[in-house]
Amino acid sequence: MTPTRSTFAGLSTWEIAFWYGLIAVSTAIFVWGVARLVLKYRRGRGPFEFDRPVARLRRMAAVVLSHSGIKRRDPLAGAGHFLIFYGFVVLFIGTVILAFQDDVAKPILHWDFFRNGFYEGYSLFLDLFGAALVVGLAIMAYKRGIEKPFRLRYWRPDRTEGERERRRYVIGDWTFLGVLFFLALTGFLLESFRIAETNPSFEVWSPLGWSVGHAFRGLGLTGRAAADAHFVQWWVHGVVALGFVASIPFTKALHMLTSSASVASRDERAGRELSPLPPDAKPDEVGYGTILDLSPRYLLQLDACTKCGKCHAACPATTSGYPLSPRDVILDLREVAEGALGLRHELGVPPLHDPSASILGDPIRPETLWSCMQCMACVEICPVGIEHVPIINQLRRRLVERGEMDPTLQQTLESIYESGNSFGEARRKRARWAKGLDFEVKDIRKEPAEILWFVGDYASFDPRNQLVTQTLARLLHGAGVDFGILYDAERNAGCDVRRVGEEGLFNHLREENVAAISSCTFDRILTWDPHSFHTLRNEYSALGVDWNVIHHSQFLLELLEDGRLTPERPLGYRVTYHDPCTLGRYNGVYDEPRRVLAAIGAELVEMPRSRSNSFCCGAGGGRIWMTELKRDDAPRPSEQRIDEAVALDDIDYFVVCCPKDVTMYEDAIKTSGHQGEIELRELTELVWESLDLSAQVTVGGRDGKEEQP
Repeated sequence: MTPTRSTFAGLSTWEIAFWYGLIAVSTAIFVWGVARLVLKYRRGRGPFEFDRPVARLRRMAAVVLSHSGIKRRDPLAGAGHFLIFYGFVVLFIGTVILAFQDDVAKPILHWDFFRNGFYEGYSLFLDLFGAALVVGLAIMAYKRGIEKPFRLRYWRPDRTEGERERRRYVIGDWTFLGVLFFLALTGFLLESFRIAETNPSFEVWSPLGWSVGHAFRGLGLTGRAAADAHFVQWWVHGVVALGFVASIPFTKALHMLTSSASVASRDERAGRELSPLPPDAKPDEVGYGTILDLSPRYLLQLDACTKCGKCHAACPATTSGYPLSPRDVILDLREVAEGALGLRHELGVPPLHDPSASILGDPIRPETLWSCMQCMACVEICPVGIEHVPIINQLRRRLVERGEMDPTLQQTLESIYESGNSFGEARRKRARWAKGLDFEVKDIRKEPAEILWFVGDYASFDPRNQLVTQTLARLLHGAGVDFGILYDAERNAGCDVRRVGEEGLFNHLREENVAAISSCTFDRILTWDPHSFHTLRNEYSALGVDWNVIHHSQFLLELLEDGRLTPERPLGYRVTYHDPCTLGRYNGVYDEPRRVLAAIGAELVEMPRSRSNSFCCGAGGGRIWMTELKRDDAPRPSEQRIDEAVALDDIDYFVVCCPKDVTMYEDAIKTSGHQGEIELRELTELVWESLDLSAQVTVGGRDGKEEQP
């Protein structure tokens, strides 16, 4: 016998015609579903931006085909989805090949390629990838049904138990998994019944179907009985497959379309450089207040969410008892979008939600938005490119426009506007820390310098951080660095001001700082505050400036490698290092601080969460200026981080390189009950100690007492 098979063996003409009618109906429903989604996205505010299409499509292909985002921090789930994806894709391609053979090649081109070696290879390939699909589905069933990780629970930190439960999501997840299982297994059964009926020797190239088919023959399923089983199974498998295709735009299967589109359309600088306000924006154009305010790209991203919960598990607010889960924000917005702009709208049925109604308060509560630390952990881990941080920031902007904010935050913003700093101190006090030095710090407004040092608020006014600032000044002076500061002309850089949603104040601060800095002569800008570093480096360019901005960890490494700073002795300390969110996830500065530690002879022991997976200190996004929102029984993010460090073996110091980290973690060491077990050092202090000049600088001694200069 010639190795081949007939798709419609045993079907009458009317049955074949009926089958093609079902295909037409299924395809029409699918196309209509996709069309209504496109219409829904187009109702968003603004255009759908898709510049550099080739680069975007190339990025999408790399992410989707490699599964790089899905396998991160959960290799088993990544392997399961990898098998499902490629198993499904290959089976789909096999179906397309079969359709081409039956509907184009044979009747139109008079070309019958579906035989002999091609058919045997086709059979083997689909059998193997069908098995891969089943294994992948089994892994996912194990993850959901047995392992049950925290991220896959639909527990909500912003609701009481039973309030707005999401049982239907659980049902949807299992239904999707079950339908794919059914399709895969019935596909193998269909093949097995056909082999049991006809028993051709060449079907050995379908090893699974061949084995099961011969098992059926051993049980007596042959001849007419096998033919009847094959006939019934053909229709069961086919009708369910067509129903699945029709359901894709309306069920969890939608992510098969939207996830790739979301990855392709994602802004590569999402969260790192926030969108400016429209010129002459009206109050109802500031931020997002209704579902129609969201851009088309964000409406697409809402549908791309697979509810994998990776953002839920990574969010420091969620794990610390704050009323925020990035996943739940996205799902709440998706429910509103679907209820206001979805299927009911197309059918002429009154929508469940008024598209023009405010989404603030219900379903998105203000305390949920104010819990966000803008740390970018959710954006960084999302495998489908959802931009949680910019969306939350836009919602905050509308709250700020309405004046709905924490009283402490409002007071801080007023202080920044009046005094130029978050401490509310007089501007003349900004450089008071320099009076403790035995040399004069240059006023860069009056004379040029190689380095313009932008000190920042906490480094200028907080007493503990002033010690580090003085140490860094001594290091720069000792290395012969020509540097100067702005004195009272410096203002808060505006990073956290912008991330709380006060875009107007941010623009005011940016304009004042740009005017002050542009009047000076310098080569580079130095800062040891990652928030100032990020904003000066990435968010001031909108005003036409192009500065070379470096973080002090980068500059210290440069001085050490150039020999301008020469350690006298290796420190020999065992230390662990905390990656600041704004330095790491925002700007990719991971290696330089570690290379500095290596250069001064410190042994680095990494915490389980490090580099891009670093855990937030809890200060970002303006949280350091707000009253507490978390549950009383939950440890703060900074306390969890200290617990993580203490769990390491025999650590001498917890090393940071951010002024806010100094403040947050020194407090956390006390409140977490670990005082005496671990001490904090800013990177600069360890560099100074390696020079064997520690007696000349005011730093915290190892016994917790302060040494006087």
